[in-house]
Amino acid sequence: MAEPIRDDIKIQRRTAVLVSVPDPHRQLGREHALDELQGLVKTAGVKVVGTLVQNRERPHPATCLGKGKVDELRELVDATDAELVIFDNNLTPAQGRNLEQATQRIIVDRSELILDIFATHARTHESKLQVELAQLQYTRTRLKRMWTHLERIEGGIGASRGPGEKQIETDRRLIDHRITELQERLKDVEQRRTRMVRQRDSHALVSVVGYTNAGKSTLMNALTGADVYVADQLFATLDTRTRKWSLPSCRSVLLSDTVGFVRDLPHELVASFKSTLEEARQAHLLLHVVDASNPEAEQQAETVERVLAEIGIDLGNSILVLNKMDAVKDRSLVDVLRAKYSCSVSVSARDRIGLDPLGHMVSERLSGGFVEVLIEAVVGNGKLLAFLAEQTLIRESRYDESSAFLTCRVSPSLLSRLHSEPGILKIDLLSGASNVLSPPT
Repeated sequence: MAEPIRDDIKIQRRTAVLVSVPDPHRQLGREHALDELQGLVKTAGVKVVGTLVQNRERPHPATCLGKGKVDELRELVDATDAELVIFDNNLTPAQGRNLEQATQRIIVDRSELILDIFATHARTHESKLQVELAQLQYTRTRLKRMWTHLERIEGGIGASRGPGEKQIETDRRLIDHRITELQERLKDVEQRRTRMVRQRDSHALVSVVGYTNAGKSTLMNALTGADVYVADQLFATLDTRTRKWSLPSCRSVLLSDTVGFVRDLPHELVASFKSTLEEARQAHLLLHVVDASNPEAEQQAETVERVLAEIGIDLGNSILVLNKMDAVKDRSLVDVLRAKYSCSVSVSARDRIGLDPLGHMVSERLSGGFVEVLIEAVVGNGKLLAFLAEQTLIRESRYDESSAFLTCRVSPSLLSRLHSEPGILKIDLLSGASNVLSPPT
């Protein structure tokens, strides 16, 4: 039986049947089993012509679905004339090959769908490199499945060695070479980004993380006045953007938006986007944004924690931001999250509700390691005085003919820098550890 040709598959503007074998531990009703997949295929531009859900203790090792459901799926794709079958599960190469043989349709699993969405939304040079690397790493283990239609051709060296198998070896060598090249280029990008982030020691860095479509970009726009792209779709933005945020305390910090996460995010993507998440790794504080109106809000929060832990980012120093409170229908879900996370705040980024309490909470958290000092500076150095007004929390100021005396709270890292700053005449410690005033050696 001939198999569907997968060469250069594009899923946009195709018709598809959606299939799911839900994880029995997710405690999600059958009617919601395909909700997230529906959002993914909408983002990918796929038209849904049918759905199929099977509740099993575990996916069938050969076909993911049971035999009866495979027959039902074949009848469904024939009746709807669907071009694709998209699974909410990650399939093994053998499962994908068996399903393609059974249905005579191209099978797309969850990882492949997400990779396609990322490829479509990648805009910067860095994100394009990251997506290409993830796609090649994913494809490499599935070359045999893609070349099955050529393996039947006889010839070549050996009893059953055909042109298809020889082409697989050629493709693997090409892919391995390109993967090595992309990894080297991304390593350079990561080193540059790390240096860039660390050079911002005069500003506190706050990074926004969260599940995709939780409202991170909307929140960033509301807090900073930035013009970050916002859309009601998954993975609307992939590139990190950093903007200045003026807190209610009049102090400015840098606020950084990051790529969103999703359940069962392909490991290849997680590894590839490590450099993009460098902002979150170096942040002084994380804002973990959760869509409080989503019935799976708690599970989505746990997914973000799990992915961040996988790449070495600790959410211990974070604030849980319960967003979309204007759309919450079940307040008990919010109460569960508040009970689980001691440091949380409720907001509606769209309606700009709760932003001031969030700003005050951020100010308080960032001031935790700060010390209070009396700085004597040259009164005529306007640039220095403006810098201190922006980077410190000034509690009191007075002036005479030659000097400005500022009582303010500063971070230890900024304090070390101020010791060598031209125009600073004297720094006296008013509170905090006595050794923080020691100038760097």
